[in-house]
Amino acid sequence: MGKSITDKDQQVTYLKERLQIFLEVLDAIDPETTELEDIDRLIQMMDDLEDKMDQFNDKKGN
Repeated sequence: MGKSITDKDQQVTYLKERLQIFLEVLDAIDPETTELEDIDRLIQMMDDLEDKMDQFNDKKGN
């Protein structure tokens, strides 16, 4: 595992990169052929982003 991201600028950069990946995946999806598993993966990506934001916010409060 990599070391923990504690610097605010690094945290913002990480979240921006992850959001960009999400947007690229979303853009690549064909609504005509998308399966439930694909939607579940998108939801999981958003949940992971939310969890990471919560982790960063918790560290900020410490």
